[in-house]
Amino acid sequence: MVTLLINAIKRLQVSTLLPIRTYVSVNPQSIPLDNSLVVTKKEWKFPPAYTKPREVWIENLDTLEEKKLGLFELHPSVYATTPRIDIIHRNVVWQRKYRWVSWAHTKTRAEVRGGGKKPWPQKGLGRARHGSIRSPLFRGGGVAHGPRSGKTHFFMLPFHLRIQGLTSTLSTKLAQDDLHIVKDLELPSDEPDFLLDLIESRNWGPSVLIVDDSDLAPRNITAAADAIAHVNIMPVYGLNVYSMLKHDTLILTLSAAAKIEERILQHLHSITTDKEASFKLNQV
Repeated sequence: MVTLLINAIKRLQVSTLLPIRTYVSVNPQSIPLDNSLVVTKKEWKFPPAYTKPREVWIENLDTLEEKKLGLFELHPSVYATTPRIDIIHRNVVWQRKYRWVSWAHTKTRAEVRGGGKKPWPQKGLGRARHGSIRSPLFRGGGVAHGPRSGKTHFFMLPFHLRIQGLTSTLSTKLAQDDLHIVKDLELPSDEPDFLLDLIESRNWGPSVLIVDDSDLAPRNITAAADAIAHVNIMPVYGLNVYSMLKHDTLILTLSAAAKIEERILQHLHSITTDKEASFKLNQV
């Protein structure tokens, strides 16, 4: 058995031109064969202590054919954490409820029409005592403790759960190969068909969320995505858990991925004890 394994290994033709430094499967035809692969390394303010950075391919958008422009390092504390499904669910419930206003409305006995006269005398008829036929006990009367319109369900999720929801969702997208890093958002054409062909050739979708570092996206991709309902563009400051889960594929530019890392790492390592002290009661 050992001899068979050794002979099988000898028959393999392993090329030494490319560094084996990737965690995703790629098309060999799209990798440069001149050993000039660029690995973008970053000096983080809070470097990872126990885990290694995750390396992803930098892709292009100017051609339908996928080209690997280099490797980009992602911080494991942001893009490679242990997903917490319960925290992701709490973020989704929070986002759905804080924008929900219930307009269900019922009238009380003071608002329904009629009922100004006492239906029968207080005594003498052997009947129960009533002062109005618009009581909740009568048919057509008011509703006791019914819903009143304009009721909001707004509440604030704790800040650390919102941060952990972002890291869990980003890590899940990366683990499922649904997170891609692109150099920029420059397209050669503003036709929606080009963007649809690009998504189909890259096996993205069917719904795609594109995130840039600013809210001023290039004209071509803005015009192309405007005619496609399942392709949306979002600035980095609007990134949220609900939008990432609503779309199948998440596309980040290099600048957007770096800005997300910077902001989340800053919040993960910030000390807010002095800021929280003014909101706590002095029990001494």
